[in-house]
Amino acid sequence: MTQLLNRTILLNQTSTEALRDQIRAYFHQTADLYESLFKLLSCDEAYFVKPIALRHPLIFYYGHTNTFFVNKLILAGLMTERVNPEMESMFAVGVDEMGWDDVNEQNYDWPSVDAVKAYRQQVRLAVDRVIDTLPINETIDWESPWWIILMGIEHERIHLETSSVLIRQHDLMYVMPSADWLVCSDQQSTPPTNSFVDIPARQVTLGKQDASYGWDNEYGSLIKDCSAFRAAKHLCSNAEFLDFVEAGGYANDAYWQEEGLAWRQYAQAIHPTFWVKQGGEWKLRLMAEEINMPWSWPAEVNYHEASAFCHWKSEQLGLPVRLPTEVEWHSIYEHAGLSDAIVTAGHQANLFLDGEASSCQVDKFAHGDLFDVVGNVWQWTETPIFPFDGFKVHPIYDDFTTPTYDGRHNLIKGGSWISTGNEALKSARYAFRRHFFQHAGFRYIVTDTPIEEHSSHYENDKQLSEYAEFHYGDTYYGVQNFPKALSDLAVEVMQGQSLKTALDLGCATGRASFELAKHFDHVTGIDFSARFIGLALKLAQQGVVRYTMTTEGDLVSYQERTLASLDLEDVAHKVEFWQGDACNLKPNFTGYDLILAANLIDRLYSPRQFLKTIHERLNLGGILMITSPYTWLEEHTPREEWLGGFKKDGENVTTLDGLKAALGPHFTLVKAPVKVPFVIRETQHKFQHTLSEVTFWKRVR
Repeated sequence: MTQLLNRTILLNQTSTEALRDQIRAYFHQTADLYESLFKLLSCDEAYFVKPIALRHPLIFYYGHTNTFFVNKLILAGLMTERVNPEMESMFAVGVDEMGWDDVNEQNYDWPSVDAVKAYRQQVRLAVDRVIDTLPINETIDWESPWWIILMGIEHERIHLETSSVLIRQHDLMYVMPSADWLVCSDQQSTPPTNSFVDIPARQVTLGKQDASYGWDNEYGSLIKDCSAFRAAKHLCSNAEFLDFVEAGGYANDAYWQEEGLAWRQYAQAIHPTFWVKQGGEWKLRLMAEEINMPWSWPAEVNYHEASAFCHWKSEQLGLPVRLPTEVEWHSIYEHAGLSDAIVTAGHQANLFLDGEASSCQVDKFAHGDLFDVVGNVWQWTETPIFPFDGFKVHPIYDDFTTPTYDGRHNLIKGGSWISTGNEALKSARYAFRRHFFQHAGFRYIVTDTPIEEHSSHYENDKQLSEYAEFHYGDTYYGVQNFPKALSDLAVEVMQGQSLKTALDLGCATGRASFELAKHFDHVTGIDFSARFIGLALKLAQQGVVRYTMTTEGDLVSYQERTLASLDLEDVAHKVEFWQGDACNLKPNFTGYDLILAANLIDRLYSPRQFLKTIHERLNLGGILMITSPYTWLEEHTPREEWLGGFKKDGENVTTLDGLKAALGPHFTLVKAPVKVPFVIRETQHKFQHTLSEVTFWKRVR
């Protein structure tokens, strides 16, 4: 491979035409490299036989990267006509076992290899025309149309790597070696004995700052204090991992986490996937061949295997051994004195395809007093990918990262021998399912510092998301946020009264509880729904909520809301949330100065029971605030329990009449009812506009 190729481009250059030429060359180089990779397939049949059941056959990946170009350029308005609509539908989606992936081969009539090859050439010419004619500014950023072109290039470089893994998983009869993809020649060097290097405590700052292309998850910021720890000098080698295998590590359930144990049992794994035992000898499967086991090369495993090894190693050493977190990996990087400028300057690591097309010895590339801080193989971390503060999705690729914010995709860092472009940068944040195989291994560390958990999940439950937006999202049609409006009314009515404790009954996702906490010493929020309470608790503990919001049909947008942005962060400690039944509360929920029951009574199974006993929860002189649109429905409340909305003895009975009758023994109505509007967004074109009647009742006896 040619020196200093396969580096991503700096986009803040002064010569615009030179930048255009660089992007064109980067595009061509990427496409040529991708074509070269598929020449490792020995026959056309190899394109159509699945290497693994959970993924499409390689014909999909051969066409997918060019389809991505067309789809994104059309979405961005940079192309007006499709190259091949049928292929651009067929090759669009199907890469990560997500719910929308369809890998049922009965649903596909794949085109021939020659047809896809011709399609790729057509797309190449179409992209070239865009590159040749698109106006270019001195600086290309996220808002620039050129960002979309770079998005397509970097996307193909990702698939250069993922497709190489699938080729490696293919049957040997479907692959053949190539002079363009020669593996490391040093296969029998003596493996080094691992040892530990002290990594001092430091403050680590994460978040992309340079002027190269980046993916959405790289932006934003995270600043963390990282405690001191000890890191293994080398990546775990095949020789070191063999000790775990021979010690029965794969058979000992105690070393495996629940998810990992399920994978091990499903896969019937007894050693790393790419290890092959022939007679009494071990071999290693590479992309297009099997070689005698290079014991000095890094062990290539999934997260579960790496984690199990750490549990075993901890037992052997009597020390707390685990994988590093993302922050700890960055601390190792800084300790090694590395930077993107150093790494990209030349042959500083087994990276960028600078060397051979495989891993190499774990003691070949020194980085300070460690080896392979970057390059050789990706390094698994303990960190499920999560968004930094300030995370935003790119409108042209809104599902690049957000589907992985599910707690099931762990970050890999450092890049492998085939990592190029953006992948090889310090800021790169790629995450995979923990049972997936990449060209990935691991470095273990010794530390007793607990692993920090980060909020990453986007709520996609329709009702929960609607309530999250209702409580914490935008206002619509000039209607004030409903929970805040109720809180303001409550405080106004309670002027001159005790503001020590408040109870928010039917709190849903908790906005009114937080708003009341601005004025009350302590607020309790209670809801029947564990889902609602879970979201409220997450906000109280982490200060952020993420959810999807339906635009139309299956299309969604991704939202992030924080307590800080609503000026509620400083009162979160004054709020507690509990799941509970308003009609049968635990006895400890008592002694409140205010009880808010917002849009609750017409959803209770026994509102009369609720009203009969609610005075027991309220201090004498305290205020009960009831709001409701009075939408009585038998699916929620038996008709005999309705407080109003019916005729009795020929006369109309309203809910207000029912409230007066039920609350009369202990309460007096403070003021005339007021009507407060609220709007609930269902889709970008459908909203519910409702009036809720608000009444205030003072406990007098």
